[in-house]
Amino acid sequence: MRRLISDTQHIFLNPGAKRKSSRRQALKHIGQALLGSSVLVTGLPTALASNPRRLVSVGGALTEIIYALEAASDLVGVDTTSLYPDAAQKLPNVGYARALSVEGVLALKPTQIVVTEDAGPPAVMRQLAASNIPLSVLAANHRFEGLLERVKRLGEITGRVALAKTLAHNLQQDWTRVRAQIVSAPPLAQKTVRVLFILAHTPNQIMVSGTQTNAQAMLDYVGASNAITEFSGYKPLTPEAVIAAQPDLVLLSEQGLRAAGGVPGILRLPGIEQTPAGRHKRVIALEAMFLLGFGPRLPAALASLHAAITQAMRT
Repeated sequence: MRRLISDTQHIFLNPGAKRKSSRRQALKHIGQALLGSSVLVTGLPTALASNPRRLVSVGGALTEIIYALEAASDLVGVDTTSLYPDAAQKLPNVGYARALSVEGVLALKPTQIVVTEDAGPPAVMRQLAASNIPLSVLAANHRFEGLLERVKRLGEITGRVALAKTLAHNLQQDWTRVRAQIVSAPPLAQKTVRVLFILAHTPNQIMVSGTQTNAQAMLDYVGASNAITEFSGYKPLTPEAVIAAQPDLVLLSEQGLRAAGGVPGILRLPGIEQTPAGRHKRVIALEAMFLLGFGPRLPAALASLHAAITQAMRT
């Protein structure tokens, strides 16, 4: 068995390199390096030879694109965020994207692994990079242009370049139409709507979105304002920050809303009742991957978010 060694393997296998790069930077490097390298794998069992492509997809949006490219027959495993379409939930599961295990992935005998740059932990990514399995790390890039790039790359990886071009063309048309509708619609309110996005996986893990997040990107596209701009990424909710932010509306994923105890649970969070959102009970939620995944449903998600905010601000 012969493998062409890339700069990416140096990043993951050299501890010194790891110290010099952040986790996200390292994963970006692996994506760039591995996508440009060649890996020769020989000696596959006969049973695998009849289906040369055995694909493990880590990232719900990536899985959605694979289905949209009519490449579902290549899939042999997905992660826990791969909830759409429903058929994806019937495939073997390799666990949460940020908490993968080498054994769980390799047990499926993949011939190709695709992940987003958010996948982890780093030690597992280093081991996968050192295996004899081609590993492609795709940039998260929470912009519409990032979605088009992921469609293109997965079209190349799955051998469906023509379908990828068609999908990208259709997405561009849908995106242009939705954006035009939002721009021409009446303003969401007399002033820019301040939205607080709450990430609530469990009652004991309540986070809020700052800048440079997928939630921030969606709010930008819909013409709303992120109520939290003092920090980037996600940080724990504090009553002081919520009161200072004075959001007009609270936005969550449907999964987060359930975990927090529904709308009553959100309204009981420290500081919420002292905001316009709390006083007017303005709380909306959309399915997590639909809202934040930046997959093929992105144009529809943007239209739904705009409609939900518009409806909520009428109260």
